Amino acid sequence: MKDRDEMLNRLFRAAAIHDTNPEMPFGFDSRVLALARERGQNGSAVIALFARRAALLAMAVIVIAAAGVYQLADSTNDLQSEYAMADNAIESNLGE
Repeated sequence: MKDRDEMLNRLFRAAAIHDTNPEMPFGFDSRVLALARERGQNGSAVIALFARRAALLAMAVIVIAAAGVYQLADSTNDLQSEYAMADNAIESNLGE
């Protein structure tokens, strides 16, 4: 039991010691950022960038197509009947 108490007291004393130098060395953060920006993109970053752009392009195409379908469905003129009339006119002229 004495060993455990002694170990616990040593642990408390070690935890009570305060570091007086918690700051980073001068310019360390700016050097790290400069090195990170200096390196070129790796292959996976290029693939991720390409995938992101492809997804945005696909979303734009979907939005444009959806807007066209909505406009066509919302319009008051009946395109199917116009196509049917044109088809009948072509058939009647070719049948003569």
